[in-house]
Amino acid sequence: MSAASFDEMRRILRELPGPDLTAQTEVVRRQAELTKPQGSLGRLEEIAEWLACWQGRAQPRVERPRIAVFAGTHGVAARGVSAYPPEVTQQMVKNFLNGGAAINQLAAAIDADLRIYELDLDHPTADFTQGPAMDEARAANAMAYGMMAAEPGIDVMCLGEMGIANTTAAATLCAALYGGSGADWAGPGTGVTGKALAHKIAVIDEALAFHKEAIARRDPLELLAAVGGEEFAALTGAIVAARMGRIPVLLDGFACTAAAAVLRAVDRRALDHCLVAHRSAEPGHTRLLAELGMRPLFDLDMRLGEASAAALAVPLLKAAAACHNGMATFAEAGVSSKDA
Repeated sequence: MSAASFDEMRRILRELPGPDLTAQTEVVRRQAELTKPQGSLGRLEEIAEWLACWQGRAQPRVERPRIAVFAGTHGVAARGVSAYPPEVTQQMVKNFLNGGAAINQLAAAIDADLRIYELDLDHPTADFTQGPAMDEARAANAMAYGMMAAEPGIDVMCLGEMGIANTTAAATLCAALYGGSGADWAGPGTGVTGKALAHKIAVIDEALAFHKEAIARRDPLELLAAVGGEEFAALTGAIVAARMGRIPVLLDGFACTAAAAVLRAVDRRALDHCLVAHRSAEPGHTRLLAELGMRPLFDLDMRLGEASAAALAVPLLKAAAACHNGMATFAEAGVSSKDA
């Protein structure tokens, strides 16, 4: 980005490249000739076509996956909306860097390049019940920082986040974008229940009331700054840069998809290069997926974040590419087709 501003991001969104229709056509043609009943590999066939569209090649590959985890600190965490104290964000970042988290094990299991991107962890965003979480400059700078994750040569990018209170931010952002109250979008997050969950809902409703004028203006980027977090903004930047670099994206759970929803609210085509890896056990994610019209790849009752489910989806992509590229056609195998 030549300048960290919302205007520059809007300009980039207007210029996003579309799918490679030539590669898509070739994949569809080959799928019809492979030694199987048409459509019998189900979503694996859809994934192969999707990979080809957004990688821009008729033989998709998943040899260099990258996992990008963005970590940010939230001022609203001081309101006691999480089961864990705010300092856990920085402690978990150290755990990532020391190799002790779930995502480290998953990255090693799928042979992925794991990168941890720290935002300004020593300076949390503002408590968004009292004012905007960020001004435009801070949000735009975080977007620009996120764009650095999409480096040339990556076959697919798995996106995730870490930040105590980020399910509160995600629920508030979704309510601001799509309507509803805290009760409609909030869930247990790190494990809050009962009175603690009621308090979390009340904090979300307080924020929605404070920002009602911004919500009425319906500017998605303004709402991102108002009630989001730096890791949310960085995720949006990574998604946009991946599109520009023809890198398909796997989105993780609720917070990650909420960040992506900001871009979809700006341009309905902005997430065409993205798949949602899973349906989070966080209840707001189901509602958000319905709003976005996106179907997750699996549902394992996970709600960890940190790109864990996105990483788990990489073997599905590898399998889709392997079947598409490696299977013989009816002619090559000497197998009679149904039309023979």
